[in-house]
Amino acid sequence: MTPLDAQATSPRVMFDRRELDTILRVYGMMVAAGEWRDYAIDGLKDRAEFSVFRHAAEHPLYRIVKTPADARKQGAWKIVSATGAILKRGHDLAQVLKVFDRARLRLA
Repeated sequence: MTPLDAQATSPRVMFDRRELDTILRVYGMMVAAGEWRDYAIDGLKDRAEFSVFRHAAEHPLYRIVKTPADARKQGAWKIVSATGAILKRGHDLAQVLKVFDRARLRLA
């Protein structure tokens, strides 16, 4: 087996359909408000990340991170800002995503 074959068969963490639907609902609202314009999804060995951008050629404004290894400790979900600060973490995705409710209220 070549190193590329080993990478292809190694398990990766990804979002399931329900999780992705919840994230994309918030993303759509922020796009409609003109705050976000692009996103990227990364499935890594230890975590999955949904990164949001204001412009495609810059660093992500926020990263929504799913880390199953942290599920029993602080919760599998966290929102990380562009500076690396953890804005919110928890066990329930919907609750963690409420951090963006404040941003939507400021825009209105």
